[in-house]
Amino acid sequence: MKINHNTIEQVIKKLALKNQTISFAESCTGGRIAAAFTSVSGASSILDGSVVAYSNDIKHTWLNVDNDILKKYGAVSSQCVVQMLEGIKNLSGADYALAVSGIAGPNGGTEEKPVGTVYIGLQTPFMQEVFQCFFHGKREHIQEQSVAFAIEKIVEVLKI
Repeated sequence: MKINHNTIEQVIKKLALKNQTISFAESCTGGRIAAAFTSVSGASSILDGSVVAYSNDIKHTWLNVDNDILKKYGAVSSQCVVQMLEGIKNLSGADYALAVSGIAGPNGGTEEKPVGTVYIGLQTPFMQEVFQCFFHGKREHIQEQSVAFAIEKIVEVLKI
């Protein structure tokens, strides 16, 4: 999966046409989704903002992820990503939200959650879904695959 700037441009145009906005809550992707969007002219018309919530403390403080969720399920979980989605939507008021939390490696993996385990959440005005992904490769490649997958999900929902 490769990030296609033409695809992002189509997402921007479609959201702008509908007068809708998007925001991101990123952990393991470190702002790469926001960077992919802001590299395309016109992003300011639809991108409300983005939060890189790398630590659990910031996930809790900025995005209101419940500490009990972090303790019980961990930051790399569907439960955490659901709360990240809700947190970024509450912060920004955006129509669409993407949230990503995972283990890009090379360290941090466990038998239960190996390196490459990534949860990607999408919230729209009409649905919310979290995808559990297992990507392979080195750190940067896992991050790139995560960004591409997240953008692909927006494309599918917008029927581009």
